[in-house]
Amino acid sequence: MDSCVIPLRHGGLSLVQTTDFFYPLVEDPYMMGRIACANVLSDLYAMGITECDNMLMLLSVSQSMTEEEREKITPLMIKGFRDAAEEGGTAVTGGQTVVNPWIIVGGVATVVCQPNEFIMPDSAVVGDVLVLTKPLGTQVAVNAHQWLDNPERWNKINMVVSREEVELAYQEAMFNMATLNRTAAGLMHTFNAHAATDITGFGILGHSQNLAKQQRNEVSFVIHNLPIIAKMAAISKASGRFGLLQGTSAETSGGLLICLPREQAARFCSEIKSSKYGEGHQAWIVGIVEKGNRTARIIDKPRVIEVLPRGATATALAPDNSNASSEPSS
Repeated sequence: MDSCVIPLRHGGLSLVQTTDFFYPLVEDPYMMGRIACANVLSDLYAMGITECDNMLMLLSVSQSMTEEEREKITPLMIKGFRDAAEEGGTAVTGGQTVVNPWIIVGGVATVVCQPNEFIMPDSAVVGDVLVLTKPLGTQVAVNAHQWLDNPERWNKINMVVSREEVELAYQEAMFNMATLNRTAAGLMHTFNAHAATDITGFGILGHSQNLAKQQRNEVSFVIHNLPIIAKMAAISKASGRFGLLQGTSAETSGGLLICLPREQAARFCSEIKSSKYGEGHQAWIVGIVEKGNRTARIIDKPRVIEVLPRGATATALAPDNSNASSEPSS
């Protein structure tokens, strides 16, 4: 499961706690701090928990950084982490900072809950629908952006994507990774979600398989649709890396994959896009729950939904993407 749930000695309460950390993957230290915090909180949100009582920050600065670099970069990462925590209605009260060969950023999130505040990820039933709340392709976008300065790598993909499209995809990925899954967590209760997980390092297939194994009923997940940041599927194919269409491409701070009753799924997708939750929330119906032996798979030829980056227009992308849609699809 995404978080540990520990029954407390006092009055039916549970302690829910999670920790996560990773290495930098974007160039902006402030955004890196925000992404790290969103990634930690996401494990709580995957259980339908919308409140966090406390956060700790884990940070290592690189011994190869100069004193000036440390003094400029470290406060920015801390500020990004703190700002995202504040947006999530919580605060960072402590943590640990060390010197290390590599920069590492992450943290711990802790909350004390009553039973009705969290949704155990084990109650999917046959006929449920799978909904995803962020597009896939963050790893591809981040790597493609790094390849802009690597002619050998860039030459493998420049026939399928322009530099402008890579820049737009990178900005979109960074924005998505820094977006909290808190709204989706709240709507899990409104629309009677049966189970959920967040999509991170194992890709959508790996996390779907992990979630399927947790189910009490004999069910399996089948994924038909893959919402992907525009052009990232083409890059994945051209580069021969990532396995994006196979569902094995790692994501960072990805969306929630939620099992919802069939009659609620379209309403969930519509509601999460409402302006009352702010900009940038999306959702797509990506698959179904059927009778099975607690496995998950992606069909042989999944439908790729090309998700246009904010700031891009349909004409900014090649004509073959003119049918791209960021609307929920069934």
